[in-house]
Amino acid sequence: MRMIFARCLTLSLLLASVPSAQAANPTAVPKVQGEVKVDGRLDEPLWQQASRFELQYETEPGENTPASVKTTVYIGENGSHLLVAFVAEDPDPTKIRAFLRDRDSAWDDDFVGMNLDTFDDQRRSYEFYVNPLGAQMDVIYEEANGDEDPSWDGLWDAAGQIGEHGYVVEIAVPFSTIRFKSGGDVQQWAADFVRFRPREHRYRMSNNIMDRNNRCYLCGVGKLRGFAGVQTGNNLEIAPTVTTRFSQERPGPGASFHSSGLRIDPGVDVKWSPSPNLTLNATVNPDFSQVEADSAQLSVNNTFALFYPEKRPFFLEGADYFTTPNKVVYTRNVTDPDIGLRVTSRNGQQTYGVFIARDTVTNLLIPGLRGSDLQQYDFASTDAALRYRYDFAGNSSVGVIATERRGGDYSNSLQGVDGRWQHGNHSFEGQYLSTRTRDPGQAGIQGDAYSADYSYHSRDWNFEFGRNRFDDGFRADLGFIGQVGYQQDLGSLQRNWYGSQEAVLKQIHVTANWKSDRALDGTLLEIKRELELGFSGPLQSTVELGHTERDRQWNGLRFPEKINRFYGEFKPMSGVSFSLFARHGNRTDLANSRLAKLTAIEPTITLNLGRSLTLAVDHNREQLSRDGGNVYVANLTDLRLSWQFSLRQRLRLAWVRSDVLFDPSLYSHPVPKRLRSISSQLIYSYKVNPRTALYAGYADGYFGDESQPLFQADRTLFLKLAYAFER
Repeated sequence: MRMIFARCLTLSLLLASVPSAQAANPTAVPKVQGEVKVDGRLDEPLWQQASRFELQYETEPGENTPASVKTTVYIGENGSHLLVAFVAEDPDPTKIRAFLRDRDSAWDDDFVGMNLDTFDDQRRSYEFYVNPLGAQMDVIYEEANGDEDPSWDGLWDAAGQIGEHGYVVEIAVPFSTIRFKSGGDVQQWAADFVRFRPREHRYRMSNNIMDRNNRCYLCGVGKLRGFAGVQTGNNLEIAPTVTTRFSQERPGPGASFHSSGLRIDPGVDVKWSPSPNLTLNATVNPDFSQVEADSAQLSVNNTFALFYPEKRPFFLEGADYFTTPNKVVYTRNVTDPDIGLRVTSRNGQQTYGVFIARDTVTNLLIPGLRGSDLQQYDFASTDAALRYRYDFAGNSSVGVIATERRGGDYSNSLQGVDGRWQHGNHSFEGQYLSTRTRDPGQAGIQGDAYSADYSYHSRDWNFEFGRNRFDDGFRADLGFIGQVGYQQDLGSLQRNWYGSQEAVLKQIHVTANWKSDRALDGTLLEIKRELELGFSGPLQSTVELGHTERDRQWNGLRFPEKINRFYGEFKPMSGVSFSLFARHGNRTDLANSRLAKLTAIEPTITLNLGRSLTLAVDHNREQLSRDGGNVYVANLTDLRLSWQFSLRQRLRLAWVRSDVLFDPSLYSHPVPKRLRSISSQLIYSYKVNPRTALYAGYADGYFGDESQPLFQADRTLFLKLAYAFER
């Protein structure tokens, strides 16, 4: 390890006579000659040809103050790859927080990386990050909504090494992995290079200052200039998959297991980019089963369907192309497709995406005024979505969206138009939607919806107000909109204060929120008022104290709810994080239309045991009490144990336990005294890259109630192989 930093310090001295790229704008990206071995050692001669600059500013928690540690960045390109290296010096390397991690999992570690706006239009960027041991993270950043989407997985190389004076990271990004303007001329990209150093606080360092009064992040970053003659290539990728599954089920503890036998599902995914601006994806008989288990959620005392994020690769890639102000595209509704096709394109100011899939079943979310239901039809359906957006005047845009689901005597269609205007600290966003639905055995259903939102964001003040309205007959059957037949008005005001470098508290905010929901006939559903105080301080702590008052109308009665809540998050040392979310107050017992007392507590702890072993436990206990008894007491435990043998190999156990106790004497209708379930999943994975991998695992589920003890209801063995051929 000592030799790593000796070479890097020697390289710095060799380049001392080269003018710093930080002094020039934009930074030149030279074409370097020679081969590079991505191993975290800067011993190849080509690094002496690279441009060099430092991350001079601390942007969080400091406000563009001088960086407390030195970070040197080297950059160049060799015709096929963008090559970047970071020399991250540290006065006490023993405090570097770094663990072997699965992809996109090292956010709590030390790490370095870059944000590349390859079209230099302040719309969308690629983010590449690496921790000191080489664990990779990559996301797509959308400037319009400030979202970072970690579902995108590019194919690129990285390595890290820790030494006596800090750590070194090498990154090589193939030009075939990213999109940029076509042509052989010199190009200009916007770029931000960063280092995160979590200690007492989570320090962020950059080569660019960050103006907290400018709500456009990409507008304030520096430029890279070069890349003459660079081409993205056709980027053809063919990835066959084979999934083998053997499952058994039984209806009760005394029954025998039955099975439909061994199931083998071959499939293939194809990705082709005939131009830098166009990407086509196709899949035939895909394995759409997700590998990782969903996070557990409590559904008791809730009348609306729970939201679960998409995890399936075909739908994840390019998902940001279908984003609109309302969630009218929710691909988990496409349950079991046998074929799919997607086209995404970005050409100048125009962006569009199209996908179509044939689903073997038809799952629907049926929305309502006071709750939503799930419905399934046995017939197949064809599901499609189209999105087009035209960008203009900075971060302003107009767009259209259309979705269609058809099968048997059923159909649902949606059409909409939306727009966004942003100027300085002000922005306005709106959308209008119209739907038509034909359900078997029902008359035609139709309904419209609209939303409008204005917001003001500056360093010290945030302000927002808006309105949403959904007709009774509105149905976005390819989306996730669970409530209709109402109008919502909302507003919020937030004041921020920032502490000095010597201050104990680095940021304080006070937020007031207000929301009013009314049925379309004017009947009040609820009025909600909320006040929150939050601050961040030592031990990477975040604390929020809140008070909520809600006037809720339910079954013709008025229920005054008052809830106090606390949220705290702390990271006292390397590899340890703890959070606690607690609520106490009055809450409506929806099943019995009575006011009750709510006590809820949700602690979460994550422990990294050595470099490789991680334990995460999330427990949720919720109790609703009235009339001297408990309407229910729910306990939900989600445990995840991960053993990362190397950056490619991992063994992971997921164990989820749910136990809900009811008091039947407090209900006006029959309820069980107890419902219990336990599910577990053990998975071994070996990943060469995101699309060449092996998964092997076992999963089972246990169920029980007051009439029968806990018994194993199902069990599954599975094996999945995927290999990506590229050219």
